Amino acid sequence: MLSIPAFRKPFWLSHCSTIKVASATAGGQVAHWQGGVPPHHRIALVWAFLCAVVAMPASAADGWKPQQGLLMTRWSKDVTPDHAWSEYPRPQMTRERWQNLNGLWDYQISDRNDLSIPGTFTGKILVPFCIESPLSGVMKPLPPDQRLWYKRNFTTPPGWKGENILLHFGAVDWESAIFIDGHRLGTHRGGYDGFSFDITKKLNDGDSHTIVLTAWDPTEGEGVLRGKQNLHPGGCSYTAASGIWQTVWLEPVPASSIERMQAVPDLEKGILKLSIIARVTPRPLKIEVTVADHGRKVTTVSGTIGEELTPDNLKNLVDFFKARSAEISTELTIPIPDIKTWSPDSPFLYDLIVHLKDPAGNDLDTVASYVGMRSVKIGHDADGNTRLLLNGQPIMLPGALDQGYWPDGVYLAPSDEALRFDIEWAKKLGLNTLRKHVKIEPQRWYYWADRLGILVFQDLPTGDCGDPWTDVESSPAAADQWRAETAHIIEEKISHPSIVCWDVFNEAFGGFSYARNTSWVKSLDPSRLVNESSGFPFHGTGDVADGHGGIDFKDTKRITIISESGTASLGCAGHSWPHAWSYGAYDPKTGQEMDFLATYNKNRDTAVLPDITPESSLWLTRKVGDFFGQFLREAPKNGRSGLFYCQLVDVETECNGLISYDREVPKVDAHQVAEAIRTSMPKLIARTP
Repeated sequence: MLSIPAFRKPFWLSHCSTIKVASATAGGQVAHWQGGVPPHHRIALVWAFLCAVVAMPASAADGWKPQQGLLMTRWSKDVTPDHAWSEYPRPQMTRERWQNLNGLWDYQISDRNDLSIPGTFTGKILVPFCIESPLSGVMKPLPPDQRLWYKRNFTTPPGWKGENILLHFGAVDWESAIFIDGHRLGTHRGGYDGFSFDITKKLNDGDSHTIVLTAWDPTEGEGVLRGKQNLHPGGCSYTAASGIWQTVWLEPVPASSIERMQAVPDLEKGILKLSIIARVTPRPLKIEVTVADHGRKVTTVSGTIGEELTPDNLKNLVDFFKARSAEISTELTIPIPDIKTWSPDSPFLYDLIVHLKDPAGNDLDTVASYVGMRSVKIGHDADGNTRLLLNGQPIMLPGALDQGYWPDGVYLAPSDEALRFDIEWAKKLGLNTLRKHVKIEPQRWYYWADRLGILVFQDLPTGDCGDPWTDVESSPAAADQWRAETAHIIEEKISHPSIVCWDVFNEAFGGFSYARNTSWVKSLDPSRLVNESSGFPFHGTGDVADGHGGIDFKDTKRITIISESGTASLGCAGHSWPHAWSYGAYDPKTGQEMDFLATYNKNRDTAVLPDITPESSLWLTRKVGDFFGQFLREAPKNGRSGLFYCQLVDVETECNGLISYDREVPKVDAHQVAEAIRTSMPKLIARTP
């Protein structure tokens, strides 16, 4: 038995030295672990005016401060250049040493066609917040004819000498080029997938170095995946997010190191399949994996990585080809006795520690991770209804649409605590599922989903990639960009137990080759459900039949869900954007629901969404409770498996959420909604073969 720490602490952390984080701003070492409405163009003009007039760029001489947005959240006050997303950004593959490069960077805006590094940088921007956000300190839109430049210096700790230095970007929207000490490093296209470079060979002599990144973001255009971003926000489209919008960080690794891992549980066989890809100096090496439960060792498995590198192969690779490194992989089968399964009610996570060792058994690299043992399949309940089987048992899916926008951070929550809040709010409501809407979150969001226990239907972001009326791609280049970014997104997120379904397209937004792409996504990840399109059109492929207006038929092969519905809400004066709208609202004159959208479309200048009151909050609470209660009570008869309220949180002028955009005003009594869900939940039994 291993000693169990007094608080919930990852097993690997109990058996290695304290994590050291090189602060990018203070220069010191700190220890940490924490585990349909058309666009409203008037609003777009107001937003552009505020950005241009209110948000004057801060210069280095004037210092830095966040801009005052239309709304700010409670977490804004804690954001400073010394404290901007200081948490370790990759919880599923952690190392002991890293350097956070978030903080103040110099910035400059130039013409799109200016490709030379600027001679001067005229302002400061707080990374990792996009330039359009108040928390960036700039809050300016970036038009397609402009280019954004970033620059900052960094110093590598003395202890990193002799190691390879990796530079990681969580996400940069959209097309970026990176320079180290004036040398062009490389480029990347895509706003949602992370990317990395080995910068070792580009570093000049000495410990002080300079990073320059330039980003061009057209937001709209063929092959540009953008989700709900729009150059003219309004209605159901929102502010664009350009440039760096996730953590930037450095990490030292040895010449032979682990590059990535993929964990796929198999409950029927009682095993975990762990795929490990390593970058090594060409030679076979040893892998050792330990699985632990709250500090107690469950099992340890050892294997060899690079068995195919026989003496003859090595002679060819090293002597003839002169290779100094090679990418090799292996898959370990790890038995897990007496498995504790992961579910929303019991989100149990095993800790993993993975050692890469030389032939003599000496450690070369060590990474830590975690895994949730769960299975996701299509099956049937005792009544013959098609259900999602979680760990072999049919489960109902009361959920909500989650867009992941913030008034002060736009595409990024102001802090890790804020990121966690939305999932906790969903859990308080009694929901067990969130549909993450055409946006990919930082990896820490999925960490919290894993740890707190929420099922995720993950939309894959789309743009102008195809024509859904003809099912034809916009261009080969657009299709290639969509597939490249999609494949990388799935590769990055494949080990998260919370994700149970990939939504390939959303409605008819840029979709193409639905049947072929659904099959392709399924081939990339056969361990999850795949939904060909959330809403429409439906071509009869995939594992999900999903309608936004309702699907009344049963399907023997697919679960049937409605992934957007509800859409009635309340105004929150002082906590909403100007000219907020909702589809339905409370009518204080009648005490009933009113069609606010019809009123809003008649005269948008004078239409005011009725504000929340105790009476209207009680009305909405009952409505939302009945919304889920009726769905759950009728599910055994009609076979529907999921219903998602639209939506979890207000977003900009779209005031359809169950809490205000700044997360300060709950519009419903969460306890009563949760109780309505709990008391209406049917007790489903899996049909035995």
